Amino acid sequence: MNRLTRRIGDASARRPWVTIAAWVAALALVLPLAGLFGGSFVDDLVAPGSQSEKAMELLEDRFPEASGGSAVAVFAVPEGERIDRHRPAVEAAVDRIADVKQVATVTDPFTGGTISPDGRIGYVQVTFDVPPMKVDPRQIDALSDAIEPVRGDGVVAELGGDAVFINAETPTSGAEAAGLLSALVILVVAFGTIVAALVPIALALVAVAAGLGSIVLLAHATDVSTAAPTIGAMIGLGVGIDYALFIMARCRENRAAGQDNSTALSNAMSSSGAAVLFAGGTVVVAMSALALTGLGFLTSIGLSTSLVVLFAMATALTLLPALLSLLGDRIHKTRRHRGLRTRRARKSENPESPEKTAWWRFAHRVSGRPWPYLLAGSAVLLALAVPALRMETGFPDAGNDATSTTHRRAYDLLAEGFGPGFNAPLLMVADLRGPGVDAAGIPELARRVADDPGIASVGEPRFSTAGDTVVLPVLPTTAPADAATSDTLERILGIVPDNVAVSGLTAMTDDLTRQLTDTLPVFIAAILVVSFLLLMLVFRSVAVPLKAAVMNLLSIGGAYGVVVAVFQWGWLGGLFNLHETMLIASPLPTIFFAVLFGLSMDYEVFLLSRVREEYDATGDPTESVARGMAVTGRVITSAALIMTVVFLSFVANPSPLVKMMGLGLATAVVLDATIVRMVLVPAAMALLGHAAWWLPRPLDRRLPRIAVESVESDDAPAPPEPAPAPAARIS
Repeated sequence: MNRLTRRIGDASARRPWVTIAAWVAALALVLPLAGLFGGSFVDDLVAPGSQSEKAMELLEDRFPEASGGSAVAVFAVPEGERIDRHRPAVEAAVDRIADVKQVATVTDPFTGGTISPDGRIGYVQVTFDVPPMKVDPRQIDALSDAIEPVRGDGVVAELGGDAVFINAETPTSGAEAAGLLSALVILVVAFGTIVAALVPIALALVAVAAGLGSIVLLAHATDVSTAAPTIGAMIGLGVGIDYALFIMARCRENRAAGQDNSTALSNAMSSSGAAVLFAGGTVVVAMSALALTGLGFLTSIGLSTSLVVLFAMATALTLLPALLSLLGDRIHKTRRHRGLRTRRARKSENPESPEKTAWWRFAHRVSGRPWPYLLAGSAVLLALAVPALRMETGFPDAGNDATSTTHRRAYDLLAEGFGPGFNAPLLMVADLRGPGVDAAGIPELARRVADDPGIASVGEPRFSTAGDTVVLPVLPTTAPADAATSDTLERILGIVPDNVAVSGLTAMTDDLTRQLTDTLPVFIAAILVVSFLLLMLVFRSVAVPLKAAVMNLLSIGGAYGVVVAVFQWGWLGGLFNLHETMLIASPLPTIFFAVLFGLSMDYEVFLLSRVREEYDATGDPTESVARGMAVTGRVITSAALIMTVVFLSFVANPSPLVKMMGLGLATAVVLDATIVRMVLVPAAMALLGHAAWWLPRPLDRRLPRIAVESVESDDAPAPPEPAPAPAARIS
């Protein structure tokens, strides 16, 4: 692996302008193509094999006019007034809505009885001729334009409903720019030069731009979740900066050891470049594993994020060496007035020996008393993870979105005027061809459903033209994301016969939550097994992969617990601009695990690859960990700080899912770079000793060899003669 990354880096460095031109051409091709042929984003919320999917398929096949998506145009006037005073303006809006493409039917609130009891709020029910996931977002914009003139008449007009909520784009906060600015400051401190600090930022932006363009093109070929671009950009910015940082730091280290620029860069690409390739590949594998859930929107998030990470890897392995070869010494030093070097620049060119660093001293302190540190660090992570045992998941609804969105304001108005259950409509679908209830039994079925305490009303049955399918509209008494609504749905499914299924967005998301809960253990097990095998191949060890898996689970559990405490329990909610508690978004634990496990493996690979180098050179398991931490501590800390500020910038995003993702990822990175890397790793490695690098000889002979530790070029200074080591050397 290191020979491959060396060749790629050397080729890019020899022809820097060709490499840069190739990247400019790639961006010039991808971005215009995305603008011309890119698709729109949509969330495929159908759980394969679920009863809600059965209901949707039945409607699309036999009763298409009842399968269309719906929207609601809500009109409201101040307290003490009545909406009928503005009847002409509202009816004109109804006429404009009826002319919008894909709209099949529109109800007039004044003739359709959709006015609240106090006469202050009314709504127009809009039905499309396609399912909600297939409504063209441009038609949603057309609906918004159709109701806009009513606002000029002094009426509040908002647009809500399933089709609007599903097709709403994930908003941005603008705080991402602040995250990048903070990352730049950290890089300036780490490198001591503005030029060196700008390089990782530039590479991350190139990777994210190319990745997002590719995601838009992917949306032309398949359904891509509305959250995919935001999550992809979040991960892409973090890893794009970090991958460049690790290679540049190794290059500067080689220069400080006396190597010339080309040799230092070549050797950095051989060692840290190989670590980037492996670490990035691990993130891609973890994100691609989201396909194991069988859910289309999660699969699209995994593929989209993988695309951005692949571009981040590609920029680090090709564009970075090209830029470094052109910049030369300008990334290694800076000058003040009259060319005097700053103290930080001198320090970076003449680094302290590992034995003089705080990381070396702390590692030896931990290694000297491993059990107390191991137990204390584990106790902290377990304590943080305790709230995760009470995690309650559900799918976010419009009531969780920011009040700045029109669908949230429509949601609130409908709940105020017609009750919270109005926002959670269900549609019972009966297949009269199958055994179970027949046409004569529909009234009795409706009565039994209406008798449930969680049901507010059951509407009149509608029969298909052929008379073989019937639908019953049902309104629960509670909101879509309320746990009581899920309980009501479960009771209803328990009393209806086999030929009846329940559709509607609330039923679909409930099935999604159930499938995610069922598949999460399989998903976690698959990632653990694959990561164990990959780490065993790289580090030729059984204990190291097991240790990595356990410690990653601890840091991920701690992140889960913090998210539950903040969002579900409301602890420190005001600090994160939260005004109410909410369920944890059901896709979050799965997405979290994929992202966090992949990112934590980054630090594992960068640290342990250096530890393995030192162990091969000295044969001392304790000293190798201390020296590995000494030479990587500053870089990993800088990388973790950058990741943290980038992820925290997304906490300001109005979307609850993105806000949860930002806080959880930032928490996990902090825990991983502090408690795990600084305390648990040296403590565990000290207890394992030489056994940390043990691999059964039969496995050692049969497993292919993949190296990520340093393989110096012929021009590099000769390394010290390695001491005998009980573990097989990685070559």
